[in-house]
Amino acid sequence: MNATRFAPIISSLLMVTLGAVPALQSQEVIELPGRDRRIDAEFEEVYRVGVLDGESWEMFARITKVAFDAAGNLYVFDGTPGAGRSGEVRVLVFDGGGGFLREFGSSGGGPGEFNRPVDFAVLRDGTVVVSDAGHRAYQLFDATGSFHRFVRARSEPDGVPVLGQRIHPDPRGGAVFAFAGNRVGIAASSLMGGLRGLMGGDPTVPPMSRPVLRVELDGEVVHTDTVVKGWLPRRGDLDDQVPNDAPAQIRDMLGTMKMPAIFEPALLVGVLPDGGIVHSDSSAYALKVTPPDARGIARILRRPLRPEPLTPAIERDYRQRTAAAREGLGRATTGLRMLEFRQRGDGNRPQSTTNVEIEESYYHEIPVLRSLVTTWDGRIWVQRRGEEPGSDGPIDVLTAGGEYVGTYPASATELPDAFGPDGLAAFIELDEFDVARVVVRRLPAEVR
Repeated sequence: MNATRFAPIISSLLMVTLGAVPALQSQEVIELPGRDRRIDAEFEEVYRVGVLDGESWEMFARITKVAFDAAGNLYVFDGTPGAGRSGEVRVLVFDGGGGFLREFGSSGGGPGEFNRPVDFAVLRDGTVVVSDAGHRAYQLFDATGSFHRFVRARSEPDGVPVLGQRIHPDPRGGAVFAFAGNRVGIAASSLMGGLRGLMGGDPTVPPMSRPVLRVELDGEVVHTDTVVKGWLPRRGDLDDQVPNDAPAQIRDMLGTMKMPAIFEPALLVGVLPDGGIVHSDSSAYALKVTPPDARGIARILRRPLRPEPLTPAIERDYRQRTAAAREGLGRATTGLRMLEFRQRGDGNRPQSTTNVEIEESYYHEIPVLRSLVTTWDGRIWVQRRGEEPGSDGPIDVLTAGGEYVGTYPASATELPDAFGPDGLAAFIELDEFDVARVVVRRLPAEVR
């Protein structure tokens, strides 16, 4: 069996994320108020798309991501469950009033077809960028939806893993920012050592940080530049936890990996309108602002909100809830992390799946922050944890300059899935029949 044919997938039960506190240099530190100032979620609905029964362009299978261009057009990336490995994947475009404009893309191995797409981004001029692991390239589509060209990954060891990361568009055009974030691209971030081995790199050299890369798309081959180095916490080796009955190729791969701990803080990243980066890699409330083309953090925004220490009661509750979820899926084990390895089939053998269980480890505290997004005009929306570990809480709205605008109370609004021009914000929702739809609303001026 050829180890290079394995594609590691983390079970959906493992919404595990990454991070911690780096050493601070001589940056400007802005202390924000500790008391919340409430703001109300008074959003004007502009339109909604997605129905149970209708035309093919208004019935979605599974919406994986949405985005806007500078004209206010909405892009919906839709695919069947398992999209990126099997099933159809497509891009649908709607105008500023929700009218259908066009659809493009399908699964396949040719130019303009998606072959294990990982993530998508829309540049402000309407160029669509698809990070496509199967093609070992970024695919670029022009503003009409026509395939434009490939930007191939380099043949060096670090050339291909970047395709497995989450991407954000550079507002200046011509590039995307790539990083191993939470929730999306988790396999690339937590299993990077093993993935390097699969893709021809040196799996014995663990990553020393969690970088944010600017990926230039002007040439024929990917060129990257590190713009931020997020802190990477120390992790335990898996050598002693690999089951003896696991296939030799999987044992060799897992022996080079370092897994993130449960509750480990995420690398959260947002892109500012000038191309600067705001990120958090800490369990505390600390947002770091890096100006465009800078080589270091210029400003840190902090609130006096502390992470919650991990207690035996929290760990016990987490194990019980995880066990209940696994029982619902026919897996009664607890305290174990399930890794699933899929070997793609060919004409002589079918696809096969191997499950490996690894003992869970826990980070020593629960991070304050859970998610971070930036608006079209540069506001920073950051979601804090809720009352229960792993739950969503209030949403703070800030500026990169250190102004605290206010806080949406918990459950007042979801975090938008995309921001657009003129205060547009898109929310991916499920209706009462679990039908996927996108609701576009307009935000008040002070939070755009």
